[in-house]
Amino acid sequence: MKFQIERELFLGPLSVVTSVVERRQTLPILANVLISIQDKRLTLVGTDLEVEISIETEVLSGEDGQCTVTARKLLDICRALPETATIDFTGENDKGKLKSGRSRFSLQALPAKDFPRLETGGWEERFKISRTELKRLLERTAFSMAQQDVRYFLNGVLLELDKNTITTVATDGHRLARSQATLSTAAGAHRQVIVPRKAVAELGRFLSEGDDEVTVELNNNHIRLDRPGATLISKLIDGKFPDYKAVMAQVLNEKMTANRQQFHEVLARTAVLTNEKYRGIRLELSAGTLKLSAHNPEHEEATDEIAVDYSGPEVEIGFNVTYLMDALKALNGEQIEAEFQDSNTGCMLHEPGQDDTLYLIMPMRL
Repeated sequence: MKFQIERELFLGPLSVVTSVVERRQTLPILANVLISIQDKRLTLVGTDLEVEISIETEVLSGEDGQCTVTARKLLDICRALPETATIDFTGENDKGKLKSGRSRFSLQALPAKDFPRLETGGWEERFKISRTELKRLLERTAFSMAQQDVRYFLNGVLLELDKNTITTVATDGHRLARSQATLSTAAGAHRQVIVPRKAVAELGRFLSEGDDEVTVELNNNHIRLDRPGATLISKLIDGKFPDYKAVMAQVLNEKMTANRQQFHEVLARTAVLTNEKYRGIRLELSAGTLKLSAHNPEHEEATDEIAVDYSGPEVEIGFNVTYLMDALKALNGEQIEAEFQDSNTGCMLHEPGQDDTLYLIMPMRL
């Protein structure tokens, strides 16, 4: 097989496909990218046996065939070439040969027939959603996922379908993020699946360009996303996600409204002197004023305050400052509303009058 392609048309798809390839593999061929050409359409495939990405692109000329070469070395070579370069690639026997201008490279190749592909079976659910909307849902919740938690079902994002509503939820046991949107056409029966952390990260890159629709297909074990010229398939986490609706149904009668940017800035200043391990910050709320304070084992202290819209009883409550800042960063409005009850209950953050995106943060003892 051989083909000729412009560097810029090759580099983008190759970058996305290579991102899924792990640096350490159990099988040597998993370090490779599968390169296939048929009828002047070039297809690149990368996988780690959990997530698989394939992307098509146009070539200037080519002869049908397949081969696999080391993904990261091929990507590094393409990045190092001039922007206006044209690449000639030939796959023959156990070598992949690349030419561009006066540059020549010969890479070790492994047989394309040995390249593993994810076996998915039939699809039970299908719906369409704009790339921008799905990316927004994931961005507003994914940062609350757990990292390497023994409760493996927390190491991912819950994707829930219910009639014409799609909801994403993530929690690490200390905070919970939920965001939802309306589908243009209703999905089938109520369904919940947990998309693993690696796939969520890859989806951020996969959905990054354009606003066309993406088709999402589901079964009990896999999720597949199709956009023009590209496909992502991932295994799902087999487990039961916590009942997030019960967790969010706390009685929170007190409300505070603040400027989101000012609140984030005062948190960032005070956070400088928090305990590096626990990141605890104390919030003292009284009529019209929010006072923040922090201290650390070196006996250093920080206090700051901002004006807020609040007229309830005085409340003192501690939080992990990183959790508060993450939630404020994910919201877009000029104002934010915080609902709470006392020092033992959580704090619900959202934009005033909006409940499509909610953040529940549990308190900490200081």
